[in-house]
Amino acid sequence: MTTQQPEQQRSRPPVWIAFAALAIGFAAGLFTTILVALISTAFGASAGHPTPAVNIINNYLFDAAFVVAALYFTVIGGWMGRGDFGYRRVSWRQGGGAVILAGFAYYVVTLIYAAALHLHGTDRLPSGLGIKTSTWAAIFTALFVCAVAPMAEEFFFRGFLFGVLSRIPVRLGGRELGPWLAAVLVGLLFGAAHLGSARVQFLFPLAFLGFVLCLVRWRTGSLYPCMALHAINNSVALGVNELGLGGGEIIGLMVGSLALIALVTGPLSSRGSGGAAHT
Repeated sequence: MTTQQPEQQRSRPPVWIAFAALAIGFAAGLFTTILVALISTAFGASAGHPTPAVNIINNYLFDAAFVVAALYFTVIGGWMGRGDFGYRRVSWRQGGGAVILAGFAYYVVTLIYAAALHLHGTDRLPSGLGIKTSTWAAIFTALFVCAVAPMAEEFFFRGFLFGVLSRIPVRLGGRELGPWLAAVLVGLLFGAAHLGSARVQFLFPLAFLGFVLCLVRWRTGSLYPCMALHAINNSVALGVNELGLGGGEIIGLMVGSLALIALVTGPLSSRGSGGAAHT
């Protein structure tokens, strides 16, 4: 049984665990996908055309696989605690300011990118989720896209991956560049992780969003603004592109998603200094 160490006495996690967790999380995600497919076919479902329920379950389990892999290499090993993952409280002013600034940067760059490449329309969810044909599919997809994915993906990418990779000792001209390098790497990985659920032309904006979220995590020392921006962005995208919701309904979706995230992750929080992350 591993003895939990005080956070200030924890040794820094080695960089290799970031890539090990990434590989194992991906392998475990594939394994669960195959397992769910085998179970569904045993009950008469088509292997070549999985039902929306199967696709939705796969999304939940795939994200869970990465969360479990990160926990295995860090918490069980005693390398990282709640604060190290970014579960630190920040002031409403600092957190809200970070969300607004990062969101503005993301949407401006996305608009410029879309104009430069003459992209028309927006990215859409895969049709296999059945969001437009089933009320239950729409509910569980919205729950995943607007709350579960922001919690799981921010934990893995900004809490774990960025937390570990930002410790890479890279200096240039007396300046520490480790966090910048980590933000670029994690941004690229975040974009690549959506290869199966987003069209190729939309991977760059997603990678840039991943990069911006790393900067938010770094400068605020907290994962909460990252989860908030992720949930807000997904709520707007889902509400506009897929569900055809009105402004009030989209705001309701945002508020509900943020409330659920706060309810689930709030108990994990510790008081932070409100400054930059010490990673």
